[in-house]
Amino acid sequence: MNKLNGWMMASVVLLLSTATAPPASAQVFTTLASFTGGDGSYSEAGLAQGVDGNLYGTTAEGGNSTICKGGCGAIFRVTAAGTIKLFHSFDVTDGASPDAVLALGDDGLFYGTAASGPTSEGTVFKISPSGKLTTLCIFNLPVNGSTPFAGLVLGADGLFYGTTAGYSNQPNGAGTVFSINPDGNLTTLLAFDGTDGALPTSALIQGWDGQFYGTTSNGGANGEGTVFRISSSGTLTVLHSFDLNDGGYPSSGLVQGADGNLYGTTWGGGDANCEYCGTVFKITPEGTLTTLHFFSGGDDGQSPVGPLVQATNGILYGTTMFGGTNSLGTVFGVTPGGEEVVFHSFDGHDGRTPLSGLFQATNGILYGTTSEGGAGNHGTVFSLALGLGPFVETVPTISKAGKLVLILGNSLTGSTSVTFNGTAAAFSVVSGTLITAMVPAGATGGPVQVTTSSGILQSNVAFRLVP
Repeated sequence: MNKLNGWMMASVVLLLSTATAPPASAQVFTTLASFTGGDGSYSEAGLAQGVDGNLYGTTAEGGNSTICKGGCGAIFRVTAAGTIKLFHSFDVTDGASPDAVLALGDDGLFYGTAASGPTSEGTVFKISPSGKLTTLCIFNLPVNGSTPFAGLVLGADGLFYGTTAGYSNQPNGAGTVFSINPDGNLTTLLAFDGTDGALPTSALIQGWDGQFYGTTSNGGANGEGTVFRISSSGTLTVLHSFDLNDGGYPSSGLVQGADGNLYGTTWGGGDANCEYCGTVFKITPEGTLTTLHFFSGGDDGQSPVGPLVQATNGILYGTTMFGGTNSLGTVFGVTPGGEEVVFHSFDGHDGRTPLSGLFQATNGILYGTTSEGGAGNHGTVFSLALGLGPFVETVPTISKAGKLVLILGNSLTGSTSVTFNGTAAAFSVVSGTLITAMVPAGATGGPVQVTTSSGILQSNVAFRLVP
């Protein structure tokens, strides 16, 4: 089961302030690999970078289990060059239909969700770099919710936060928000009742203010989805209810831009001639929403269902599941001011129907997946090179002094210093793709810089201290 079938820093700020329309030239799109089915099939989620520098993702079908028709789903690993390898194959006993992106913990393990499991109501799991999977929680509809379509986010407090799309222990049970620790102790923070949102199918993000932000694909004042804010203790504030005029049914999550605003997509709404073509929107943390782009269903794309990513050039990038010159989906970019450019239209041979968002790896290149198409019609992995340079990424991106964080990158061997907005930090070089560092006392929010043998690498987003 998949959610579409189910519910249909100063330098970066300067880039944003001067950003123009995304350049349609100076880019190279490459189909890196096609899934075979045995290594995964029908990828709905984006990719995440591991401590080894490789990219990891999930597929809702495929794998080598014969228990489910078409496979129970898989976790795969893909190199930057495009070699896909099966990392874990689900067999129902440990979950099935993983629909969401993986979240890297500060322990170097990936944490994720499967939409169904031993009770057909979903699981939370963690998986080690060696591929050992541990089931942390099994969902039970009346007790703690069901069907976790969304992935997890690592909070500054060391807990993971996520959502489920179902919950029956309420008169109008419409999903939950929960927290879970790395040992599997789960706390239900909130149960939606429909009026405050329903069917959350996207991952949360932790904002600069320490609060969590997300969307529901249904419910709210008009029944067409919401944007909400929730505290770590479960206090919910509905920031916006969609009404189709400004978009509707947001199935993707949010990203906080370098300007502090939140950006997202809806697959409902659109221009006057295409009610369900979708939108790109901006919303302030206080709830003022601006629609940046109405998709027409033509060459500019139709129905974006994956989240946006803000690349290091300040441009927001995403995918649409339909539209483009072949009506099989697109890769697009949009400025924070709303100017949109299509970078690629899928033709089936290179993939079709992309349901996931894009991910910018620390080599500067954007990567994504398609759910169908490719050599065996099991989907593809692709890259979009925009000439952007390498950087480092911290895990998590918001924490407190005295906490250990991971720093991901490339060619980190021989690094001589790590600073948090200019304050030197104690660190250890683990490998060419991983550094561990202690957030120094007196550190302030800003870029993390690593001095390597070949130059200085800066974090893609500003590191934030817990308010």
